[in-house]
Amino acid sequence: MENFAERLPLSRHGLDRACAQRANTEFLPTLLTDPATRVLWLHGGNAPVRQGRLQFASFDSVQYDDAAQEGAKPRVLVYLGKSKEAHVVLAIARRDEDVERLGEFISGGSSVTQGEKLQWLGLRDVAATLSAEDAGTFVEAIAIANWHSVHQFCPRCGAKTVVSQSGWVRECPEDKSQHFPRTDPAVIVAITDDQDRILLGANAAWGGKRFSVLAGFVEPGESLEAAVVREIQEESGVLVTDVTYMGSQPWPFPASLMLGFTAKATTSTVQADGEEILSVKWFSREELAEAVEKGEMNIPASVSIARALIDHWYGGPVPEPRVLEN
Repeated sequence: MENFAERLPLSRHGLDRACAQRANTEFLPTLLTDPATRVLWLHGGNAPVRQGRLQFASFDSVQYDDAAQEGAKPRVLVYLGKSKEAHVVLAIARRDEDVERLGEFISGGSSVTQGEKLQWLGLRDVAATLSAEDAGTFVEAIAIANWHSVHQFCPRCGAKTVVSQSGWVRECPEDKSQHFPRTDPAVIVAITDDQDRILLGANAAWGGKRFSVLAGFVEPGESLEAAVVREIQEESGVLVTDVTYMGSQPWPFPASLMLGFTAKATTSTVQADGEEILSVKWFSREELAEAVEKGEMNIPASVSIARALIDHWYGGPVPEPRVLEN
C-alpha cells in the first residue's frame, strides 16, 4: 500500500521560500526589475491554468497593472520562493476586467479569451492534477492571500497596517507592532470500532447527504490528542483511545492546517450533536462502497485529507458512483 502522505495532494513540496532573504527591503523590488522573475496572479482565489499547469506572467505585468490602475499599487505583493528556474512572486488582481488585460503577460503570450485553453481555476479544481511544485505554490499563494485579506488593520489599535518583509509581515505604523501569518490547527480523525467499521458524520453545512470523518479545531491550551478525544465525543458521543498521528495537510479555506489521526472507539453507541452534525453512522467497507456507488451518499473529494483517511481505511480508493445508462 502506498505511503499515506502520497495521498495528500495539497501537502506536496513547492518552492524554496528563501525565508532569510525576505527581510531585505531591496529584495522584492529588485526581483520586480528582473526579466526572469515569474508572477503568479490570483483573482477571487483563482489562478491561470493551461494544460494542467500553473501559468505565470512576466515581471512587467506588475508595472502594467500599476499603470492600468492610474498609479495605484497592487493590493499585495508576496515573495513565494524560488523554483529551479526563477523567483516567483504573488500578485492579486483587483477587478474582473484585469483578468483579461493581464492575459497578454501570461506565459505563451496569448490573451484570455473564451475559446482558448487558458482558464482561471480554483485550487480544489486542479490540485490533484498539478505537479508537486505547482500544487505547493498554489497552496502557499492562496493561504498567504487569505491572511492578507483579513488582516489589513491592527488588532491592537485599529490602524491600517502596511506590508513588509516581502509580504510576510504586516506592521502597524501607529504602535509599531508586527503581525505574522497564522494557521488554525484542526484535527481530523478516522475512527474505527472492534468490527473495523468506520465512523462517518454528515455536517449540517453539507445538507445531510455528504458523509466524512469527523473534525474540529484545536482549542487554546489543548494538546492534539485531547482535541481528538473532545471533538469526537462532542460530535458523536463516542469515546476513543489509541489516538495515532497519520499526517498533515494545509487547507487554506481560509487558514487551516488539518492534522490527520486514527483512533479506536471504546463505545459504539452514536448520538449526533444535532447542530453541527446531523447524522453519525458506522459503515463497513461493503456498506460504504454500495452506498457511494448507488449515489445514496457522497464522500469528500480526492483532494482532501478526509478522503485520504477514508481510502486508507478502505484499502484503496473507494469506488466512484456508478453512471446509469439511459
